[in-house]
Amino acid sequence: MTDTSDTRSTDGAEGKAAPNLLHRVMRYIPLIAPVLLWALPCWVLLHTGQRWPASVAWGGTALFVLGLIGMPLAMTRGHGRRQQDRAAVVGDTLLGGIWVLFTWSVLLGVLLRLALFVGGVGDGQTRARIVTWAVLGVSAVLLAWGYVEARRVPRVRRLDVPLPRLGAGLDGTRVVLITDTHYGPIDRAGWSARVCETVNSLEADLVCHTGDIADGTAERRRAQAAPLGTVRATRARVYVTGNHEYYSEAQGWVDLMDELGWEPLRNRHVLLERGGDTLVVAGVDDVTAESSGLAGHRAHLAGAMDGADPDLPVLLLAHQPKFVDRAAAAGVDLQLSGHTHGGQIWPFHHLVRLDQPALAGLSRHGSRTLLYTSRGTGFWGPPFRVFAPSEITLLVLRSPQTSPST
Repeated sequence: MTDTSDTRSTDGAEGKAAPNLLHRVMRYIPLIAPVLLWALPCWVLLHTGQRWPASVAWGGTALFVLGLIGMPLAMTRGHGRRQQDRAAVVGDTLLGGIWVLFTWSVLLGVLLRLALFVGGVGDGQTRARIVTWAVLGVSAVLLAWGYVEARRVPRVRRLDVPLPRLGAGLDGTRVVLITDTHYGPIDRAGWSARVCETVNSLEADLVCHTGDIADGTAERRRAQAAPLGTVRATRARVYVTGNHEYYSEAQGWVDLMDELGWEPLRNRHVLLERGGDTLVVAGVDDVTAESSGLAGHRAHLAGAMDGADPDLPVLLLAHQPKFVDRAAAAGVDLQLSGHTHGGQIWPFHHLVRLDQPALAGLSRHGSRTLLYTSRGTGFWGPPFRVFAPSEITLLVLRSPQTSPST
């Protein structure tokens, strides 16, 4: 028999040391990240051999320094205790702009410069200036396009979803999903009304909102959320909380959605009956609910399924895709989620994937459970969407007992 006590002790010490080191590093990221975001583009565009006139080089540097100072200040005033919408718009816009500029400063600053060198194009100064103008041009185009993408009414994404346990009477059930509307500092009441008109044109049996309605309290964003009261569905309109509700008095949002005619599924379910068959439509609070300190708020799947016939198919609303592990363990047939925004501004999706099991679209988890992750209907913070279009989703549920209709 081998004595492994020493090995366990060493592994335990290493296991504790690694998280402690990670926590120490993570503690400084909020300080380091803004500096990198602003310093690297400044260096690539102005100080890598361009030999700009002193007024251009140092005037541009001064603008980057102002951005580095101004962005955190504006975001703190906009999203902190003061909740100043104008400051939030400035800070969020600067964040989106510098993220795009940072990304393309890295990509073009390396790849384009290398290609120009290999191709023997110009001298060092010429190549450096070509890179500068290319980065500025690409960033400007992407930001203009991204702004239009963020502000438009989302396109409808239609998808047939086969559910093996779905009864024939429920075949063709139309489920519309909107999520992550994020009503906020930019007044989008008109946009909200147009989104709801689009939803109504889809003639849904069930309309779902999987959270992150807004940034701000229900009282403050009521005018933007009010059009949700006009949404129509033949069977039900259901809603679950997202993490952003818990930054903004979540119970107020639950109460407002109830007032607007939506059923908040706070760890409970309703039954959707059609053609003699039944679908369990369940919902849970967001996974951050329990840490919010609000009494009675937590993600409790067992409570949501309490009293439901285990032989019936289950459609579950859960804001974050990572809840799917619990859903799969419980035998849920289909989970609908949002939260990821599809990354919103490329290539941020790589960071999202570190936290979530799916970024967008339909995925399978376990032997039975399907997960549909929406890229979101609105946007958070920076008013840009780059290579991550918003969506209103129409899911047509299909039963294996009937042939799909076109």
